[in-house]
Amino acid sequence: MESLDLRRAVAAGRAVASELGLRVDEVIVVHNSDRVALRLLPCDVLARVAPLGHLADSAFEVEVARRLVDVDAPVAELDPRVDPRVHLRDDFAISLWTYYEPVGTEIAPADYADAFARHHAALRRIDLAAAPHFTDRVAVASREVDDRRRSPELSDADRELLSTTLSELSAAIGVGGAGEQLLHGEPHPGNLLNTRRGPLFVDLGTCCRGPVEFDLAHAPEEVGRRYAGADPDLVHRCRALNWALFSAWRWRGADQMPDRDHWRAEGLDRVRTALDHCGLG
Repeated sequence: MESLDLRRAVAAGRAVASELGLRVDEVIVVHNSDRVALRLLPCDVLARVAPLGHLADSAFEVEVARRLVDVDAPVAELDPRVDPRVHLRDDFAISLWTYYEPVGTEIAPADYADAFARHHAALRRIDLAAAPHFTDRVAVASREVDDRRRSPELSDADRELLSTTLSELSAAIGVGGAGEQLLHGEPHPGNLLNTRRGPLFVDLGTCCRGPVEFDLAHAPEEVGRRYAGADPDLVHRCRALNWALFSAWRWRGADQMPDRDHWRAEGLDRVRTALDHCGLG
């Protein structure tokens, strides 16, 4: 968020927590993009604040978290001191979560794969009719790439690269396969916290349906090799598709990811490398 919107988001997060009886003397910005994550002290709550246009996404994330906690999934929990719902304030949608102090050590591939296995098992135990298929997300990204008004700075050659990769790999990975299930959706290392409770997945609003390889493709390659039953060729194709999705979001005119110019170039390079890796370059 730009500085003015960020100040408003901080004020909204502080106000909601205070009105719910949580003491807030200090606010630390943990992450700032199209949504922000705020650590509120001394109550030690993580407030996720999104523009009101993301209300449905925020409500979906809260519902996913509530259901997964009930089946012992390795996920971050909503703060137990307040109602598990989205709160509205000053054109923002705000949800309040338990804050987990990160442990400094890197998550070992075996532990990452174990967290995946437990998370996927928990996802198989819940029913989320509202969860989209991964191809629905691909279709949204394709619209951003194909519409020059939405991605005006994308060159013709790179637009063709992303458009072709999104459409062809989405079709190649398939729809409605027997191995499909609910997934995290974006379980990259930034969305797996190493905590005193062990690895916990966060950012649950990306939950979708598809093959487990779609999730595994977000993690380091060694993790997929340690996940029982994973198809390595499918993981490679999903990795190329995921980098194409990432790049599509970065080239939106409205994207607010920090260091966006770097990630625009890096994303396209990763797409080409991933395509070469699976023989589709």
